[in-house]
Amino acid sequence: MIPSISETTCGSLLQELQRIWDEIGESDSERDKMLLQLEQMCLDVYRRKVEQTSKYKADLHQELAEAEAEAASLISALGERASFSLSENARGTLKDQISAIKPVLEDLRRKKGERVKDFMEVQSQIVRVCAEMGGTVQLGNWANYQVDERDLTVKKLGNLKSQLQELQTEKSLRLQKINGHVNSIHELTAEMSIDFLKTINEVHPSLVDSSNSLSKNISNDTLSRLAGVVHSLQEEKKKRLQKLQDLGSTLMELWNLMDTPVDEQKRFDHVTSLISASVSDVPRQESLALGVIEETEVEVERLNILKTSKMKELILKKQNELEEICREVHLDVDSDSARQILMSLIDSGNVDLSDLLASMDNRVAKAKEQALTRKEILDKVEKWTFSCEEESWLDDYERDQNRYSAGRGAHKNLKRAEKARILVGKIPSLIENLTTRVKAWEEEKGIKFMYGKVPLLQNLEEYRVLRQEREEDKRRNREQKRLQEQLTAEQEALFGSKPSPMRPPILRKPLGQSTNSNTIIGTPTGRRMATPSGHHVISAGKERKDNGKIGAVIPVNYVALPKDDSVSRNASAVVFP
Repeated sequence: MIPSISETTCGSLLQELQRIWDEIGESDSERDKMLLQLEQMCLDVYRRKVEQTSKYKADLHQELAEAEAEAASLISALGERASFSLSENARGTLKDQISAIKPVLEDLRRKKGERVKDFMEVQSQIVRVCAEMGGTVQLGNWANYQVDERDLTVKKLGNLKSQLQELQTEKSLRLQKINGHVNSIHELTAEMSIDFLKTINEVHPSLVDSSNSLSKNISNDTLSRLAGVVHSLQEEKKKRLQKLQDLGSTLMELWNLMDTPVDEQKRFDHVTSLISASVSDVPRQESLALGVIEETEVEVERLNILKTSKMKELILKKQNELEEICREVHLDVDSDSARQILMSLIDSGNVDLSDLLASMDNRVAKAKEQALTRKEILDKVEKWTFSCEEESWLDDYERDQNRYSAGRGAHKNLKRAEKARILVGKIPSLIENLTTRVKAWEEEKGIKFMYGKVPLLQNLEEYRVLRQEREEDKRRNREQKRLQEQLTAEQEALFGSKPSPMRPPILRKPLGQSTNSNTIIGTPTGRRMATPSGHHVISAGKERKDNGKIGAVIPVNYVALPKDDSVSRNASAVVFP
């Protein structure tokens, strides 16, 4: 409460002023005027004092508001709860409120300073690590980093620390990758005898700094360049390994071909050991050096010169094998022409002898494959040929007047004749089956089944036609013989039987012998029928005259056997060219 002036003091002062005015003789108007001035002066003093006090109050309000605003801002920036309540603080005087907020504000300012320092430390490390990974490290460039003081919360600081941890982890991983790339480059350069330090220095000098004055550059560009160097060295390693494997395989082939001594082969054990090695299994350092490759190339070139003469022998040997296979399966081969072509190719020098030998191997393999496909048919052709030979023998046997004599080997001939009749009876079905199989083979392969120089189907058709013609001739001969016997019987009935003069015996070769000879069995007027083996089947001429007219002597052991026309008379002679 503003203190008031006591009435006694004011009264005494007014009385003293009245006394002075009385002595002076001031008029009442002057006195009223002077009293009015004094009152006005008092009011002015009061007014000025009120204004000063009001301004002081406003200043205190401003100070309090600023303090509260700063406190609120710090609380918001720090993300902390206020240590006092503004509503509770508003109950006291302004000075009390200001006195209450000042310690809190000082504590918040202290916390802000500490928090800013933490932010500066974390963010400077983040900037430094990012600069290192970006390859833009420059001293001091991370120290000038400004902290955003509007957000200094613990949460943001934790996020920054997590980011820093991730960056440090990434940095550690990059260092591991760089060390891994450097180690890979060291191994690759050692295997291929390449300068390691020169290769690494071309990527970045810090990677080979032994004094550690420079931190290793871990930028993306460095990682990319290291990875590129590793990839290029791996590709070069693959090329060199493949080249040495090819050279090693060539050496092995040439050694086997040339019968190279083992002691001479040991000089290149380090090369031949790589033939089955993978890229990751190269056994020792400098095994893929250019010097090793060049030395091996020189050796291969030397052996290739010696190989030419040996290859000629092998190629001709393959040609002989091919011709033998073709002969076994009755394939026609022009040996002289083939050999002449081979020699021309070899002498011209325009053909790789290895390719030519491989081509001959392929031809031999195809010939063997074709021989397998022809085997079943050729087996049946062999049966056909054997049946034709037996048919020829049977025809000759049945024309022999003495076949039933008790001579030596007669019983064997009888057994053979029975077997021959069975085989001859199967010839038509054998021909039919063989024709069907040959047609199926030709349809499957799309080529003619050649037997020698002639298609087998042509041989079969010719045999079938000639066999039909022969059967027709035999049928006519049997009819003619029947009429002739009938006429003879009539003549004997009219004129009586007249014995015919004895004819001289006909000399024949023994029936036990094979018919594979150059002699034509049968009459000179017989027809020839081609067989697959090059033999010619001769159809029998007209039957001999009636035995009754010849007057032959019947042996005592004669047994009349019925002759089946479809079996016993299907006989032909076989002759070999």
